[in-house]
Amino acid sequence: MMQSTYPELQIDMTKVFENVSRTVALCEKNGITVAGVIKGVNGLMGVTDSFVKGGCAQIASSRIMQLENTKRTYPNTETLLLRVPMVSEIDEMIRWSDISLNSERTTIDHLEASCAHHGIQHGVILMMDLGDLREGYFDANELIDTAVYVEKQLKWVKLKGIGTNLGCYGAIKPTTVNLGRLGEVACEIEARIGRTLEIVSGGATSTLPLMLEGLVPSKINHLRLGESMLLNMDLPEIWGVPFPMLHQDSFVLNAQIVEIKTKPSYPVGEIFIDAFGHTPEYEDRGNRKRAILAVGKQDFAMDDKLKPHDSLVQIIGSSSDHLIVDIEDTEKGYKVGDVMSFQLYYGPLLHLCTSEYVSKQYINPIE
Repeated sequence: MMQSTYPELQIDMTKVFENVSRTVALCEKNGITVAGVIKGVNGLMGVTDSFVKGGCAQIASSRIMQLENTKRTYPNTETLLLRVPMVSEIDEMIRWSDISLNSERTTIDHLEASCAHHGIQHGVILMMDLGDLREGYFDANELIDTAVYVEKQLKWVKLKGIGTNLGCYGAIKPTTVNLGRLGEVACEIEARIGRTLEIVSGGATSTLPLMLEGLVPSKINHLRLGESMLLNMDLPEIWGVPFPMLHQDSFVLNAQIVEIKTKPSYPVGEIFIDAFGHTPEYEDRGNRKRAILAVGKQDFAMDDKLKPHDSLVQIIGSSSDHLIVDIEDTEKGYKVGDVMSFQLYYGPLLHLCTSEYVSKQYINPIE
C-alpha cells in the first residue's frame, strides 16, 4: 500500500459528480443551464471530468490553459473564457475557447480580425455592470449599441447573449431588481436584432439563493457555477441558505502534525510585524497545548477559511509553512505524526489546487 504524501488534498470524485448533476438538474427545472467553472480547482482534469459527465452546458475558466486541456480531452465540449480577453492572447484564445465574456468594442474588433484570419467563428457574451463595478458596460445604451454592432456588422464574431457579474468584487447581492434590469436590456436587444438571445447569464453561485426561492427573473437562463458544486460552503455557511442535497466534503485537506507542545497563548517579547508585514493581535488564555502542522499560507493562503473536522480544535494562525492549532480542549489524544483533516472554503481550495507542494489524492471514482 502506497504511503500518503502530506499535505494532501483528498478529492472524492463521486461526491463532486453528485454535486454537479444535482445542481444541473435543479437549475434545468428552473429553465437555467449551467457553465461549470473549473478555475477554483486549477482545471484539474479529474474534476473537469465530473463537470462534463454531470451535464454542464459549458466548461468555464479564466485561464486559457485550462480550457485548452479541456478541449484536448473533450473536443466536443463547449468552453467559455470567464475573464475579458487580453488583446495579446486573442489568437490563442479562439483556438480553445468557443465563447468569451466581453466589454470593449476594441477587443471585439480584434476578435473579428483574428477569427477572420484563422477562419474560426467565436461567440461573445456582452457583460453589463449592474453595480458590482467589475467588468461590463455601465451604460445600457452602449451595451445595446455594441450588441447591434456585433449582430449586424460582424461576420466571424457571433452574439451569444449578455451577462452580468455580481458579488465577486463589489459584494453586490443579486436581486429581482438588478437581474430584472438585465432581462429588460436583453429584451431591448432582441427587439433591435429581431431574434432571441441564446444566453442571458445571471451570475454565479450568489444567484442560487434567489433561484431556490423561485425569484430569478424568467429571462435569466444561464449561470456560471463553481463553488456551490465543488464545496457547497458559501450558501449554508455564509448566506444561511441550506442546500442539503449537496456534499460539503468533496474536498478535504489532510495535514500531518510535526510538533505538540504546551506554550503561552500570548507571544513573549515586543510584538512588531509578522512575515507578511501584519501586526497580529493575540488573546492571553494562559498556557495551552498546541500542535503545528506541516502546511501553511503558501499552500492555502487563508487559515481562517479552514474548518477542522474536529470541532474542538481551534485554529490559532499560520506562517508560510506552518499551521498552528489549539488542541487543549479536544478529547482526542493527538500525537506527532497524526493527521488532521479540514473542510475548505473557496479561497484555500483555489490555492491548494494550484500548489505543486500539495499532493492530490482522488478517491471514489465515478462508476
